[in-house]
Amino acid sequence: MALLPIKLIGHPALRTKAKKVTKVDRHVQRLLDDMLETMREAPGVGLAANQVGVAQRLLVAEVGDAYFQLVNPEIVHGEGEQIGDEGCLSIPGYYGEVKRAQAVLLEGRDKLGKLIRVPAEGLLARVFQHEIDHLNGVLFLDRLTSLGSLGVVEVEQEPQELRL
Repeated sequence: MALLPIKLIGHPALRTKAKKVTKVDRHVQRLLDDMLETMREAPGVGLAANQVGVAQRLLVAEVGDAYFQLVNPEIVHGEGEQIGDEGCLSIPGYYGEVKRAQAVLLEGRDKLGKLIRVPAEGLLARVFQHEIDHLNGVLFLDRLTSLGSLGVVEVEQEPQELRL
C-alpha cells in the first residue's frame, strides 16, 4: 500500500463530479487500500477519491471499529436531522457547522464488487454524506449553516508534514 497526496482546496479535482466505476478490478481494490491507509495516516474518518485526484466514485470511511471501502456509493434514504461541526482533510485547519440527515441508508458495492446496503446513524451517517458530497464536487463549505459558523483550529503540524 502507498500513501497518496491529498488535494487541497482550490485543486480542480475537488470540484469535479466523479464518474461511476464500471468494473471492480485489482486497480480499484488497490486504490481503495491506498485511500484507507492515506485516510488513517492523515488522520481522518473519511476520504473520497476526488481528494486524491481520482475522479471515480470511491470512498473509504472508518468510525470506531467499523471501516468501509465503497464503490459507487449512493444515499437512497435519509431521515432526521443533525447539526454539527465538520472539517475536511482537503481544507486543513477549518471547521464549520453543517446540517445533515441523522440516519441514512447507503447502497453501493464493496471492495469485491458485491452489492451492499449500509444503514448508518450519527457520525457515520455524517461521514457518508460528507464523502458523497465530495464525489459530487461539493465541499462542506458549500453547506455551512452560516458563514459565521466557520472556525479555525490550530493545525499541530505544517500541512506538508500531514502528507496533504
